[in-house]
Amino acid sequence: MYLITRVRRTRIYEKNPTRKLISFTGKNSTVWCDALKADKDIMKFHRYILEDCHTVTGIVIIIDVLRAFSTAAYAFSRGAKEIRLVSSVDEALKLKSQIQNSKAIGEVGGLPPEGFDFGNSPTRILEEDLTSITLIQRTGAGTQGAIRVVNADVMLATSFVVAQATMDYALKMKPTVISFVITGGMENDEDVACADFLEKRFIGQETDEQTFIKRVYASRDALEHLEEHPQFPYSDLDYCSRIDAFNFALPIERKDGFLIMQAVKP
Repeated sequence: MYLITRVRRTRIYEKNPTRKLISFTGKNSTVWCDALKADKDIMKFHRYILEDCHTVTGIVIIIDVLRAFSTAAYAFSRGAKEIRLVSSVDEALKLKSQIQNSKAIGEVGGLPPEGFDFGNSPTRILEEDLTSITLIQRTGAGTQGAIRVVNADVMLATSFVVAQATMDYALKMKPTVISFVITGGMENDEDVACADFLEKRFIGQETDEQTFIKRVYASRDALEHLEEHPQFPYSDLDYCSRIDAFNFALPIERKDGFLIMQAVKP
């Protein structure tokens, strides 16, 4: 059954004790389906956007497919030490000046602001050696969602490239409720598609990966990407839709007043 409001949607899935379990690449998915049968009657999913995500509690999965949290995952694959999330350009540049061996990454209107070392493109970030670098990330959607989620017990940044690892990390806590923050808004289908994909996997339904990849390419933000654009290369769409490209999750913790993302294998 569904409960739908203007900005939040709750899906409640009642277990079917006789349903066939689906085995995914991640090692914990089938185990979790067994746990659902044994211990829980209902699993609930809530959806929020930037305007109301300050109210969300519990386990919160913050989604930005195009492109912040996909780029973050690729940055970790290039050796980044950690990523500190901030809300403004000034804050990013100030923090960069205070932290040794750090660089600013992100965008305003899709383009890197003056003083930033990198934009928001996974294609471009893959050209860099980020070994031991602390990144300071500011974007218009993904990082804003993390900043605004102030009451969560657990925060995970995610996109398709870390989907299964995100699930495995969350499932270790045996949740009965998962909340998604759709940072691009409900009309921006790539983030909605990622939430749909994760919901299906959480409850053991089959997922046709090509269907979800096509939704990324057909989304509103995908239209900005062109073959020769230096900050919106068309190849970003491929990198951002590589489902389960990495085996680490992206938990975010508040430490000493900072929001710090790290790459953690579940």
